Amino acid sequence: MGQGVVIEPSQGELVSPVNGTVTVLFPTKHAVGIVSEEGVEMLMHIGMDTVSLDGKGFESHIKQGDKVVVGQQLISFDMDIIKEAGLVTETPVIITNQDDFQADVEGNLPRDIKRGDVLMIAHRTK
Repeated sequence: MGQGVVIEPSQGELVSPVNGTVTVLFPTKHAVGIVSEEGVEMLMHIGMDTVSLDGKGFESHIKQGDKVVVGQQLISFDMDIIKEAGLVTETPVIITNQDDFQADVEGNLPRDIKRGDVLMIAHRTK
């Protein structure tokens, strides 16, 4: 699917890692795609198999086509609802246009990440 990282959230909030445009918001609000101002295409998917919740426990704060900035809240989600359904909250953050960009992780993993910390840098390959 692409290069990236998996984040284990400590709270039920997904924020934008880049300045860009929301290109995809799944109807079930469990996943969002963003294209950064530099052209990096990203997919963030809250949990695994969470599409099966059909949107229960997810609230979107953006819509497709919205411009977003680093740190802006995209989706809030109820971690208890996800876990009670027997699912995990681990959230992949994937660069989907990996032919154009190389993802390099900053620092050692695993580690605690706070809003605004640099986790990954995408370098243009073409």
